Amino acid sequence: MLADALVCANVPTTDLQRAKRFYGETLGLREAESDEERGVYYQAGGGTMLNLYERPHATADHAVATFIVENLEAVMADLRRRGVSFEEYDLPDLKTEHGVFSDESGFKAAWLKDPDGNTVAIEQLAIAFGTLL
Repeated sequence: MLADALVCANVPTTDLQRAKRFYGETLGLREAESDEERGVYYQAGGGTMLNLYERPHATADHAVATFIVENLEAVMADLRRRGVSFEEYDLPDLKTEHGVFSDESGFKAAWLKDPDGNTVAIEQLAIAFGTLL
């Protein structure tokens, strides 16, 4: 049943208008639906969605949403032109260079923070892009 269902990431924000500017204008997502109670839904690739909703919250210590892209470097370059900076990590199992983590399989990932401090991941998978989407 759920294997064929669409999935929507839910991201809390303390300031919906500020978050709308970041996700809509800076990240370039297309607004699909908006109302005061449920927040705003953005369309992403393959029918996936991201829902922003306003509430007091504590920042998560994990990525709240992950975007799967075909070319991580191209996406990062575009976002950097829009003023986005990427997180740098130097951990035993995760080290980034210029914001990018990569492994021998071809997997690459980068992380950024939204205005509320939520971590958003961008990943380029090692498998052929078309087989996932």
